[in-house]
Amino acid sequence: MKRGIVLMNLGSPDSISVKDVRRYLNEFLMDERVIDKPYLFRKILVSGIIVPFRAPKSAEAYKSIWTEKGSPLIEFTRQLQNALQQQISEPIEIAMRYGNPSVKSAYDNLQSKIPELEEVIAIPLYPHYAMSSYETAVEYAREIHAKNKYAFKLNFVKPFFNHPYYIHALTESIRPYLSQPYDHILFSYHGIPERHVMKTDGTGVHCLKVNNCCEIDSPAHATCYRHQIITTTRLVAEKLELPTGKCSFSFQSRLGRDEWLKPYTAKRFEEMPQEGIKKLLIVCPAFVADCLETLEEIAVEGRNSFIQSGGELLTVIPCLNTHPLWVKTIANWIKEYEEEGEMV
Repeated sequence: MKRGIVLMNLGSPDSISVKDVRRYLNEFLMDERVIDKPYLFRKILVSGIIVPFRAPKSAEAYKSIWTEKGSPLIEFTRQLQNALQQQISEPIEIAMRYGNPSVKSAYDNLQSKIPELEEVIAIPLYPHYAMSSYETAVEYAREIHAKNKYAFKLNFVKPFFNHPYYIHALTESIRPYLSQPYDHILFSYHGIPERHVMKTDGTGVHCLKVNNCCEIDSPAHATCYRHQIITTTRLVAEKLELPTGKCSFSFQSRLGRDEWLKPYTAKRFEEMPQEGIKKLLIVCPAFVADCLETLEEIAVEGRNSFIQSGGELLTVIPCLNTHPLWVKTIANWIKEYEEEGEMV
């Protein structure tokens, strides 16, 4: 079959100018799966309140991590594309949910390389299901596919939060850091509002409505972000044979005043030194490529908060980026799909 691959990630502004950051934030925050409010309310909130105040600050934050080649997120995704292309014969393109390169450009590039393109395998680079990440990427890719009436079939890799290949790659990327003295390892995941967890509960009666809902088997777990991040944390901790109490999880990047999943990473940075945790390792498994949320929010703001609260050392473990086992993981998924006709 004549097939192409698209690696999908979140996106970044085109530059660190306030104008480009403002444009990016508007596109991002106007997504109804990110801020799930009625359109008019969302428009007033985003364009009238959030973006005017946030854009200049975000531009400064992006400036602190920007590289000669531009956005770290996009550059790491390109590097992944190049490393993967050395192991895969099918052409590979990258696409961002927001900003550039666009999903349409990825489809068009594949079609120019393979005029009789029959199928595209899209790989959303999100290990866990959330309406504001995996779901919006998939639905947007489908929308662009339908709108432009492409003839090729479109298929997606499923969330891979518990897939053995991903767990192995993540575990081995962390392992070398355990040789240094540390008191605790914190798994910090991107936060989402509690209402998003309940909205994606297909049963309507389980998530955040049943005691220990994430530990009780339910069909809801197929789309439950909280259950999936707990599973990832547990599986990696078991592989690393971490002692009980030596690791925990938290959620970062909170926006607004609604209740979000807890505990909050920012608050844990302030609390941990008072609990005797002076040397902290931190890993961010919800991100497979280093970006603003890891390089600035955690490595700069988070470290400052931790040290100011009495901590001594905070070591940020890099995202998977182009770790050889991560590249091999994606290559194996594609090869196995070719052989078995099923996604992970």
